Amino acid sequence: MSKASGKPNRNTKADAGAGQPPSLFDDMALFDAVPTAPAEDESGADMPGREGSLSSAERQAAASAHGGDGPLRELMDGNFLQFASYTICNRAIPTVEDGLKPVQRRIMHSLWEKDDGRFIKVANVVGHTMQYHPHGDASIADAIVNLANKRYLIEGQGNYGNIFTGDPAAASRYIECRLTELARNELFNPKLTAFIPSYDGRNKEPVLLPCKLPLLLMLGADGIAVGLSTAILPHNFIELLEAQIAIIQKKPFQVFPDFQTGGIMDVSEYADGNGRVKLRAVIEHRQHNKLAITALPCGQTTESLIANIEEAIKKKKVPVKQISDFTAEKVEIELTLNVGATQDQTVKALYAFTSCESFLSSRPVVLFHNRPREMSVSEILHACTEQLLDLLLRELELRRGELDDLFHSKTLEQIFIEERIYKRIEEQTSYEAVQQAVLDGFTPYLKRLRRAVTLDDVESLLQIKIRRISRYDIERNRQEIEGILREESEVAENIKGLRGYAVRYLKNLIKKYRPVYPRLTRLADAPFGQIEVRALTASELSLKIDRENGYIGTDIRSGEELFKCSSLDKIIVVWNDGRYKMMPPPDKFFVDKKGATYCQIFDRDKTFTCVYTEPHYGFTYIKRFAFGGAIQNKEYRLTPEGSKLILFEEDVPDAVFVKYKPAKSQRIHQQMFTPAEVLVKGVAAKGIQMTSKDIAKIATKKPGWWDDNETTPKGVLT
Repeated sequence: MSKASGKPNRNTKADAGAGQPPSLFDDMALFDAVPTAPAEDESGADMPGREGSLSSAERQAAASAHGGDGPLRELMDGNFLQFASYTICNRAIPTVEDGLKPVQRRIMHSLWEKDDGRFIKVANVVGHTMQYHPHGDASIADAIVNLANKRYLIEGQGNYGNIFTGDPAAASRYIECRLTELARNELFNPKLTAFIPSYDGRNKEPVLLPCKLPLLLMLGADGIAVGLSTAILPHNFIELLEAQIAIIQKKPFQVFPDFQTGGIMDVSEYADGNGRVKLRAVIEHRQHNKLAITALPCGQTTESLIANIEEAIKKKKVPVKQISDFTAEKVEIELTLNVGATQDQTVKALYAFTSCESFLSSRPVVLFHNRPREMSVSEILHACTEQLLDLLLRELELRRGELDDLFHSKTLEQIFIEERIYKRIEEQTSYEAVQQAVLDGFTPYLKRLRRAVTLDDVESLLQIKIRRISRYDIERNRQEIEGILREESEVAENIKGLRGYAVRYLKNLIKKYRPVYPRLTRLADAPFGQIEVRALTASELSLKIDRENGYIGTDIRSGEELFKCSSLDKIIVVWNDGRYKMMPPPDKFFVDKKGATYCQIFDRDKTFTCVYTEPHYGFTYIKRFAFGGAIQNKEYRLTPEGSKLILFEEDVPDAVFVKYKPAKSQRIHQQMFTPAEVLVKGVAAKGIQMTSKDIAKIATKKPGWWDDNETTPKGVLT
C-alpha cells in the first residue's frame, strides 16, 4: 500500500526532480531547455548543457576509431539529438503537470478559446487548432475523437465510433464537440498560464494548462519516442481524488486502473504503476447450453474477440458451435455450446485459449519539469497534489489581490461621493488643478484607505457620470464593502488552512461527480488461476470455538467446529458491542466467552440485518448493510460506541418480533416489524429507529411468548 510520504519538488528547474527516483535521462540536460536541442558549433565544442560529455582528447580518439569527426558526422549527431528531444518532449510523452501531450493541450486551448457553451463542428476545432499545431489535420481529428471517448474533457455529439465494436468515428465535418463542465472549470485560468509563441510566431499557446486534476492518471497514455516508450493505464477519477485527500491528510492510499470497457481485473502483478494487470471478460451463464460475454478486457473489441474465438473453435479448443453478436450500447456476445459441453468447462477454455483473458503492461515514463523520467503512480499523484495546493494558493492570492483592488476602488468611490469631494472640482480652471483638488480632498480620509491615492485613481473617479452620482445608494455600497471584507476574511482563512481548503475542494468534486464516474472494472477477489486452488483447499482447515475459555481458531484441539475453511479465506468476527474485525483464519484468537455474536467466512457483498440499542437514550435501531471493504486485522465498528447488539442475522428475516418491558401507562406490549422495508446501506451508516421503548425479548421467528390474541399495530420504521 502506497504511503502518503515524501513530496515531489516544486522548485526551479535546477532543482527539478529533487527527492524523486533517478531519471532515465539525468545525463541529458538538453531537456531542461526548450525541447529543440542546440547543435554543436563549428569548432566541435560540446553541446551546451550536456553533462558528462567526453573530453576533447577522448572525443577525438573515439571519432578516429569510427572513421573521423567530419562535418557530416556533426550534422547527423546534432540533427538526431534534436529529433530525439523533439519527439520525446513535443509529440509522444505526456506531462505530469497537466496530463496532456502537446496536440491534446492545443486542442483544449482551442476549444476554450471558442467555447460559448454550444457544440462546435469538429472540423472547425481542427482548423483552429492548426494555428498552434505544426502537423496535419488528421492527427488533430483523431486526438479529439480519442479525448471525447474518454468522457472527461470533451463532450461529443454525433457518431464518435464505438469503443466496444471498434467502429470508427464519422468524418470531422459531421460531428460536433464542446468542453465538459469539468474541463471548463478545472483546466483553465489565463491569469495563471504561461504562454509562448506558436510554431509560426503568429499566435500564443500555453506552455502548460493550470490543471487542478490528476489528469494523466485519469486519461492514461501510451506513446513511442526515440529510445523510450510510455504506457500509463487509466484510473478511476473518484478514487484518484480520494487518494489525493489521503496524501494531503498523510494517510495511506491505494489506487488501481479502471477501464471503460469494464471486465474483471487481477492486480497481483501490478505494483504502483509498474508491472502488468490481467484482464478477463465477464461471462454470464444463460440457458443450460449458452453463455454471454457482457464486458470486454481493455484493448479488445467485439470484432477482434469474435475473430479470436472463431480461431480457437477451428482448433477445437473451445466447445462452441454458434456465435451471435447482439452488441449495441452494451456488449452482448451470445455463445451456443456444443452438445455435451458444460458451461464451467467452456468458461475455463475461453479464458485459457482466447483473448477473453489478456494482460496490459504499465511503465509510466513522463515529462516532469520538462525532463523525461520514470515515475510510479503514487509519485505522480504526489506531484499532482502538490501542484493542486500550489494552484489553489495562487488562485486565493490572486483573488485576495482582486478584492484588495475592489475594496480600494469602492472605498474611493464611497468617500468621493459621500464626502462630496466632487464639489471641489467646480471652481478649478485647469485639469491639473482638478486632479490636485481631488487629491487634497482625500487627505482627511487617508486612514480609511489601505494605500495612497494615485493619479490613476483620480482619473477613474473623474470618469463617474453625474447620473451615477445622483442615483448613488450609500447603504448598498456599504453592504458591498462589507461583503468584500467578509470574502477577504474567508480567503485569508483558506490561505492559512490551505490543506483543509484543498480537502474541501476535492470532496466537493467527489460529491458532484461520483454518480457520473463509477468504477467500471471490477477487481478480482483473488488472482486469476487460484480459483481452482481455493476450491481444492476449501475444507483444509476446521475453525473451532472453545466456548469455555472464549477462543476460536484452527489450532484448538477440543471445542465445537464452526465451519470448514481455506487458508486463503478471510473470516469476520462480530462482537455484541458492535465491534468487528476481518482476519485470516487464526491459529488461536481470544473473542471473549460472551462477547462474540457472529463468526463466518468474510463476504464483502453479503447483506446482514442487525438491531442495536444506543447508549445515550436507550433507543433501538435497525439497519441492513454489507461490510464492503475492510483492512485486515483492523478493528471497526458497525454501531456507535457503547451500544449493544440485540439481533444480528445474515440476509433479511421476514419479520422481527419484539416484546417490550412493562412500563406505566404502556398500551403497546408487543410489535412486529418488517426489515425488508429498510434499505441496504454502508456498514458505518446509522440505523433506522425502531422504538424508544425498552425491549425485553426479540426474535425473527414467531416465539412462544408472542400473544396472537393481542391486537397490536404493525411496527413503523422511520
